[in-house]
Amino acid sequence: MAQNKKILKDEHLITVLLCALAIPLSMSMWIINLIYSKFITTNEGFDEPVVISPGRWLASCLIPLIIAVHGYRKKSVSLNGAVLGCALAFILTLSNYSFLACLITFFISSSKATKIRPHIKRKIEEDFKEGGQRNWVQVLCNGGMAAQLGLLYLLDVGASERPIDFVSDYRASWLSIGMLGVFACCNGDTWASELGTVFSDSDPYLVTTFKRVPKGTNGGISVIGTVFSTLGGLAIGISQYLTIYYFSEKSLWTYAPPQWPIIFFGALGGFLGSFIDSVMGATLQYSGLDKDGKIVSHSSLTVKHISGRNILDNHSVNLISTVIMGLLLPTVCKSLWPLF
Repeated sequence: MAQNKKILKDEHLITVLLCALAIPLSMSMWIINLIYSKFITTNEGFDEPVVISPGRWLASCLIPLIIAVHGYRKKSVSLNGAVLGCALAFILTLSNYSFLACLITFFISSSKATKIRPHIKRKIEEDFKEGGQRNWVQVLCNGGMAAQLGLLYLLDVGASERPIDFVSDYRASWLSIGMLGVFACCNGDTWASELGTVFSDSDPYLVTTFKRVPKGTNGGISVIGTVFSTLGGLAIGISQYLTIYYFSEKSLWTYAPPQWPIIFFGALGGFLGSFIDSVMGATLQYSGLDKDGKIVSHSSLTVKHISGRNILDNHSVNLISTVIMGLLLPTVCKSLWPLF
């Protein structure tokens, strides 16, 4: 009982500290935004820049801090991963709340997936870490493309939520679907690898040869893993759709096309992103079986080669996959959307 009271007290203290830090920080940024907008209008003769509301500044400072502290306390991210993740979450929250929703859905669901049946993963993965423990490199490779799209959206469109409309609002729609593609890829691949591995009763097939390979092999696919990758992308699509529906101006929906295809394209992004990741993993990533029966990503005299070449590591594959999906999904989406 005393231990529970101490934990509760610590959580209350952390909440107070976060608020104490976030409120003055957000107010300072809002004031700077006001001064900057007045200065530009008065001295440069430009149209008046959009002033971001204090509520959005507060959300952009407080929510990322809460996510980072929560992830670090739950051992889902390391300290440097939490710091970088907080910076990325700040950009996404400031630009569009639907981007934040995608991030939160990915972070929570993938963290939960990583912690399911760890005893099985420990037997087949050489570099297994309890709880995942994503460091700054993993955060950057999964969220770097998202941060770039978020900055482009903020600079080009502004801090706002808009329904998808490739006819009258092309750039905002392209960047929003690009963000959907990035997180659908990340979540789909994580669900496929973390859940497909432990829930499948049989060994997967190598995506390039369709030969059986041991669980944990880079580029291994299975029916249940493919289903999980699609569901992972579907979860991202649902979160973006609901956030756009709730926060965007309803007057914009009058002339916008149906928005429910966001959910479909989220599922498609999860499937395609996981498939692209698997193809690169099977060809450009080394997979071998060591003497203990664990999958390793380096070659040696005691390691039996399974597939791939030692060109890319897992972080590089994740980064390239997100870049491809961030560019590919909007291209596919703008062509297929009119069919719905």
